[in-house]
Amino acid sequence: MTSKKASAHARHILVKDKEECQKLIDRINNGEDFAVLAKEYSSCPSGKNGGDLGDFSQGMMVPEFDKVIFNGKIGLHFEPVKTQFGYHVIETLSVNV
Repeated sequence: MTSKKASAHARHILVKDKEECQKLIDRINNGEDFAVLAKEYSSCPSGKNGGDLGDFSQGMMVPEFDKVIFNGKIGLHFEPVKTQFGYHVIETLSVNV
């Protein structure tokens, strides 16, 4: 019997510095549209799709990203997440364990 890896659906906005990342988180918390901000500010190719990363399995993303996504909490992560690529605004849309 094989065990199935956990999977998730998330979106993110990738920027160069922590301050810009926190400002975007604050703007989303104040009602601005995540997808619109992703299209305008994200340096990741997913930005043109509103930051949508689609479905992915645990282990496909860098460890710092996985730690946030697979912690069991759905919704916007309220802290900037630093990876080798920069700082991420992360929103977990669904997780299947």
